[in-house]
Amino acid sequence: MRLRQVRSTALAAVLLLAVTACTGGESPKEEPGQPAEAKPGVLRVLASSELSDMGPVLEEVRKDTGITVLPTYMGTRDAVDRLASGKADRYFDAAWLASSDYLSLEAGAAKKVVSQTSIMSSPVAIGVKPETVRRLGWKPEDLTWSQVHQAVAAGDLTYGMTDPSRSNSGFSTLISVASGLSGAQSALTDADVDRATPKLAEFFKGQELTSGSSGWLASAYNRRGNVDALLNYESVLLGMKDLTVIRPKDGVVTADYPLASLASTDQRTRETVRRLTDALRAPDVQSKITNRTYRRPVVASVPPASGLDTSRRRELPFPGSKSVADGLLDAYENKLRRPSRTVYVLDTSGSMREDDRLGKLKKALTALTGDFRDREEVTLMPFGSAVKSVRTHVVRPEDPRTGLDGIRRDTEALTAAGDTAIYTSLEKAYEHLGTDGDTFTSIVLMTDGENTVGAGPEDFDGFYAGLPGGQREIPVFPILFGDSDRAELEHIAELTGGRLFDAQKGSLDGAFEEIRGYQ
Repeated sequence: MRLRQVRSTALAAVLLLAVTACTGGESPKEEPGQPAEAKPGVLRVLASSELSDMGPVLEEVRKDTGITVLPTYMGTRDAVDRLASGKADRYFDAAWLASSDYLSLEAGAAKKVVSQTSIMSSPVAIGVKPETVRRLGWKPEDLTWSQVHQAVAAGDLTYGMTDPSRSNSGFSTLISVASGLSGAQSALTDADVDRATPKLAEFFKGQELTSGSSGWLASAYNRRGNVDALLNYESVLLGMKDLTVIRPKDGVVTADYPLASLASTDQRTRETVRRLTDALRAPDVQSKITNRTYRRPVVASVPPASGLDTSRRRELPFPGSKSVADGLLDAYENKLRRPSRTVYVLDTSGSMREDDRLGKLKKALTALTGDFRDREEVTLMPFGSAVKSVRTHVVRPEDPRTGLDGIRRDTEALTAAGDTAIYTSLEKAYEHLGTDGDTFTSIVLMTDGENTVGAGPEDFDGFYAGLPGGQREIPVFPILFGDSDRAELEHIAELTGGRLFDAQKGSLDGAFEEIRGYQ
């Protein structure tokens, strides 16, 4: 089994959101190895990225209690990896993850937290266009995962979901689907996964959108317009318009957002965490949480927000061992999901000789080869004054080493020379990709400067507008690096439905790794 390796370099791209007395807004990015200094009344919290919407609530709690929360947001699985490695011990006071289920399977991480208390909850659900519900003749209160599978297998339903390797909502969805289609009556086993694999393979043929974050997934769904449904947490789906939100009656996995002290902290810090926990579970705050975020309150006296279905649904158990959880994830990554197809448009102009920029690019790409999936197609398209070469490699399941070694050789052979033809090179990337509906297709653009030669932005806008519909669905994910122009790259991302990744304040390694959730 070739399991995906989660590298700590990805953490360098994480945002540090400071809930301050003045603004409650977003602070500049900081390296996770450079966190805020420990201070009385201040909690440095390792938090799941989806909790960024809790900023206003945390600011109100600060005013009431004097406790300032400084969250560092990252994917739940990356946070567990950081806890297990011991790298969180000196830098964080508490952990606030979407769920402790995966953490409990990782012995090294489980012993790092103490006194976990649930703050709110949100189950996995399916958000479906009302017209699709009517077309399929579904009764939302009676829907099962088998019915969803049947609709997908018949070609009557397409959907989007987040990447289970990086998103707890995606991982919880994967477990819910596998449990429902395997007929498991208890925690998933390897035998359950094997039994469900043929149906799971059919089910994931219907996945047309993938993402590293729920926010971008919602935007991509709205932009595409031709995808029938989204699989995500109920709270995310209820925050969108024109979706019928359904919890399959045969069960789902629920996030319960436990707040926990870290075992490495002192008693005073743990007391501050306890005070924060009590404040977040106070009835008035619970009411604000459910009404603002559509998560469910955990205090019995507080009614759920209007629109939350209060009917009972089966709660599916998490896999009972880490090997089963990792095996399911490996099967999804390398066998079940659609393969990835990506063109890496890489600036190798003369300016890449400065500050060892080319060396940093080679290091980041070489490290990334450990994360490429089976069946993935990777094209390297270095450019200067024009595209210098087009080299495509496929990571074939029967011989992955050949493809990966080819990527490493071509990466090492990169040289810096020429001007910077960003838009001409992007046009070549789209022409190379053509249309292919059976892959998750994208373009990654890495540049350290502004466009200086060839097609200009208006030329590219016209080129993009003239592409067939299928090609216009291919997003560009630009990476801000060196002296590149933020406005220029933001326009490219917005035009194509991509997202900008910042390696100026983080790391190039981290930016490339973060993009993996979108491929």
